[in-house]
Amino acid sequence: MSWTVLLALCAVSYGLKAVGPVLAGGRELGPRTRRTLDLVSVPLLAALILTQTVGDGHRLVADARLPALAVAAVLVWRRAPFLVVVLAAAGTAAVLRALT
Repeated sequence: MSWTVLLALCAVSYGLKAVGPVLAGGRELGPRTRRTLDLVSVPLLAALILTQTVGDGHRLVADARLPALAVAAVLVWRRAPFLVVVLAAAGTAAVLRALT
């Protein structure tokens, strides 16, 4: 991919993001739309995390990242501090990769 194409894609992406506020024009979203948008963010983030955890190109891979994600999920559920969650998940993945 050339730099020209990359810069053109960046400009198009920036333009698409800028069109939203311009078209909305300071209008308020309806309560149903706002509630739907609030509900959509969590599944989208979960899908992104799951895709990055078990996806490897075009196939699914169950490696050290999956138990690390489970450790992180448990710690988040138990309301552990964010730094503890990150360090525990990274430590779990590192130990499992060292063992295998």
